Amino acid sequence: MSVIVIGLSHKTASIDTLEQAALDQERRETLLASLDAGEHVGEALLIDTCNRVEVYADAHTFHGAVTEIGESLAKATELPLRQLREHLYVHYEDRAVAHLFSVAAGLDSMAVGESQILGQLRESLRTGRETGRIGSVLDGLVQQALRVGKRAHSETDIDSVSRSLVERGIQQAEVHLGPLSSQRVLVVGAGAMSSLAAHTVSRTGVASLTIINRTYETARRLADATGGQALPFDALAAAIAQADLVISCTGSVGHVIDAHHLPGPQVQHRQAYVDLALPRDVAPEVAERVAVEVMSLAHLGSSVEGSAVDQVRAVQDLVTGEVADFLIARRAASVAPTVALLRSRAADVVAAELSRLQQRVPGLTEADQAQVQLTVHRVVEKLLHTPTVRVKQLAGEGQDYTTALRELFDLDPRDTATVSTPPAPKGLQT
Repeated sequence: MSVIVIGLSHKTASIDTLEQAALDQERRETLLASLDAGEHVGEALLIDTCNRVEVYADAHTFHGAVTEIGESLAKATELPLRQLREHLYVHYEDRAVAHLFSVAAGLDSMAVGESQILGQLRESLRTGRETGRIGSVLDGLVQQALRVGKRAHSETDIDSVSRSLVERGIQQAEVHLGPLSSQRVLVVGAGAMSSLAAHTVSRTGVASLTIINRTYETARRLADATGGQALPFDALAAAIAQADLVISCTGSVGHVIDAHHLPGPQVQHRQAYVDLALPRDVAPEVAERVAVEVMSLAHLGSSVEGSAVDQVRAVQDLVTGEVADFLIARRAASVAPTVALLRSRAADVVAAELSRLQQRVPGLTEADQAQVQLTVHRVVEKLLHTPTVRVKQLAGEGQDYTTALRELFDLDPRDTATVSTPPAPKGLQT
């Protein structure tokens, strides 16, 4: 396989650029349809989250795939290719695998350690399967990435990094508003980060807690779990007017909260907004209001301190080990068709020679035939065992001897596509 990833994220583009590049359903279809029409991209997978737009592909040719994916991204995002190219990164083969595993583990997110990416990656995999845009190459790679992400969250405390981000936002809000215990808090959204924020303020203690989400039933479940109240989405403006602290993370394309949601400018209501979304949920003009403080991910930053650093390092080590294991297994598997073809060729030779033996010595009993067959089979297996095992080991270490095997045993590389496992040894023909 020749895996390539091309995309942009918060690490290579400003929030403004990411907001311009955000994809709605129509833009997603435009991007994928453009990739389908290309000649240099086989399988394709789109990961479109609040802080990244990435295309993973099984590339027929490197340069051709880079061109096709870049042009498709420019067409879908409606950004000039020259402007977009300044923010794009390209990872190929080993680096592409390492990047995907890091993304799945939450290491590449603005909110380091967030777990939403696993659900988004799982949804991208489901969509790719349903549309037939991914096959064995990307399917296996993404499944392994999901396992890596699960390990990161189950075997380390990487989740604590996201908690630190939420806590920093709340702490800065308290500087502006005063103790959280006396504040009326509104949480907009009910995903992983919003849920984390709701549980955090609930444990700390607040004057009141309100949850609003586009799906009311989801908001109600989160409100029940945190001792708050749920309101329908059309009550957003009224809820904002009553809130002291608004925490928002919806993942929507476009601003969820803007000036028309706020009380009139004559109302001097001290408020703080913690915007954990990317693209931003809170429009820039909200911060222009007197007595209003807005803290976005850009303000909170993604730096971590103390024990969180240890968790990040632990996940980095985990990812490094998983990448190495995956690449070793992939390289070993790459020689499997050639080894299978070699064993198939050996089985054919054995069958032919046993057939000649039967013609020359027709008086052999069935027991004698079986014993001769077993003996010849054992000889062939012993001769092939060491070189076939060793060639897989060497492939895992980065030394590819498949070409040498094909030359030495006159194996047609076109035949390897039709051979996956060696056939059972053939007996004497009767």
